[in-house]
Amino acid sequence: MAIPQTFIHELLTRVDVVEVVGRYVQLKKGGANFMGLCPFHGEKSPSFSVSPTKQFYHCFGCGKHGDAINFLMEQTGQSFREAVEDLAQQHGLQVPEDDASPEERARASEQRKKQATLSDVLEKAGESFRRHLKTSPRAVDYLKGRGLSGEIARRFGLGYAPEGWRGLASVFPDYTDPLLAESGLVIVSQEEGEDEKRYDRFRDRVMFPIRNVKGECIGFGGRVLGDEKPKYLNSPETPVFSKGRELYGLFEAREALRDAGYVLVTEGYMDVVALAQLGFPNAVATLGTACTTEHAQKLFRFTDSVVFSFDGDAAGRRAARRALDAALPHASDTRSVKFLFLPAEHDPDSYIREFGADAFSRQVAEAMPLSRFLIEAAREDLDLGTAEGRAHMASNARPLWQALPDGALRRQLLGELAGLVQLSAQELADLWSRSAASGPGRTAARAEPQEEPPGDGSPRAARNWRDGNGPGGGSRPPWKPKAPARSPGRRVQPMSRADHAARLLLAHMHAWERLSSEEHALLCELPEPHGPLFAWIDSQFHEHGPLTWTHLREALPGQPFESLAERLMGGADVLAIAADAAAGAQAAAQEWEAELRDLLKRMLVERLKALEAQAIEESSLDPSALERYRALYARRRELEATA
Repeated sequence: MAIPQTFIHELLTRVDVVEVVGRYVQLKKGGANFMGLCPFHGEKSPSFSVSPTKQFYHCFGCGKHGDAINFLMEQTGQSFREAVEDLAQQHGLQVPEDDASPEERARASEQRKKQATLSDVLEKAGESFRRHLKTSPRAVDYLKGRGLSGEIARRFGLGYAPEGWRGLASVFPDYTDPLLAESGLVIVSQEEGEDEKRYDRFRDRVMFPIRNVKGECIGFGGRVLGDEKPKYLNSPETPVFSKGRELYGLFEAREALRDAGYVLVTEGYMDVVALAQLGFPNAVATLGTACTTEHAQKLFRFTDSVVFSFDGDAAGRRAARRALDAALPHASDTRSVKFLFLPAEHDPDSYIREFGADAFSRQVAEAMPLSRFLIEAAREDLDLGTAEGRAHMASNARPLWQALPDGALRRQLLGELAGLVQLSAQELADLWSRSAASGPGRTAARAEPQEEPPGDGSPRAARNWRDGNGPGGGSRPPWKPKAPARSPGRRVQPMSRADHAARLLLAHMHAWERLSSEEHALLCELPEPHGPLFAWIDSQFHEHGPLTWTHLREALPGQPFESLAERLMGGADVLAIAADAAAGAQAAAQEWEAELRDLLKRMLVERLKALEAQAIEESSLDPSALERYRALYARRRELEATA
């Protein structure tokens, strides 16, 4: 649900960017502005300026700039919505929803209150665990035996859950409080015919508090002191904790990620804490689950370089394979993703202790690039000396390659994969395109007479139809788009369909999430400057979530499509357009979304027609082109039937 632009404007008028930045950066008055050391890159002399009059910050060293919302997003890794909600809460404002009913808003408000309450309950339990650690020689000896210092234990807030079934009863006088069960601290069970039983989830375990990017306690991980099972126990899914979205140690590692230039993703809590002790404070861990695309998206808010570190055994390879799937949609040309496979007998902790920090750093530097791991995953256990093995590899590689965003990496990999399966890059691309166009369940739809190719689908008949010489033919080929019509009483539409689509998405960016991968590819593969503009919208969405035009415009300077975006959004009339979009979003949401869907369908039909024409041209030299033409034609007619 979108946040009204009018609310964003009101919030920014109440927020003082100097005060927000000042929580993280030591600022000194320098003329009309405040100056300090940039928190986004290392520097010795201040080049970071904050303007109280313009309510804007700018670093003359790295170029980072924006308002208070942008700063929170950059500094804490919060999404746009999270940053807005954080600032609104600090100033006593309730974030409205454009398309939410009063009941939905009330439920959302209650949910936010409950989340804050649960975090308070969890923090109180964490304080108790930290006190118990100081009085438990067994737990202290265990941590010392793992080489951890008191300083590292304090930094990560480590604690100890004592033995006993109801230890938290001394912390929470009302042990029957539903919040204890809802936060995952207490387990409630009841067998038929018996009274309800309540007991602590964590008992006789070293406790690792899990924090979100704002530093709030949202859950715990507990490790046994001996060899009991399960070795690790995590908090369950709760209103404040989701294993598929959170990363252990990310809050503690934020500054280190900028200094090191990369994040090291490991498999366990102890890996993170031990690595911080041994000089690698830039490590985080997944929480007992596979790496998800949400994990990858969150990591790329903090750094452009991710190294996944897994054991070299079969389980480690499986974990790496899932991490590859999660990272592929975010692996743009400006980002680096690597996979570090240590010997099967080592984890990062043991490797550093045996071989030293320098040796581990060399392992990180020499980690396997995403491109190589993708190829290895596609060819695993296959004999490329046979046609069958090469065909199988092509089939394995297709979904991996298609998950990559368009760019130089994707295009280079196409060439490498084509070489391995002994096809040209064009042949492999055509093969995959035909497979997509003739997927299961696709059938030719009933055609309108003037659009139906005559005869039996032969290349000659199709050429006559294409050139307007067949039934219903004319001087204009049927795939040539007509000029878009103007709707009476509405703002004049842009001249091209690509312009129109760009304008709609710049004004209503949250619609990007609801488009299909086929529609994403259609837009991002358009010629310059439109294709790069849509690819940029995609990258902004993945990094920050849906942004308003006002915030998108702040990130535009220097982009090659800046003038196109400014022209489409009205140049000097930008604020009026943004306000119109926000004010009319609720009433017009269905109308403009239907308009976008219809527009994209027409653009896809145009593209398929052009590909059909290309296939017809190639059919005299390539017999398979006729098959490709028929598949493209069937897909186009399917789309037209739903128009």
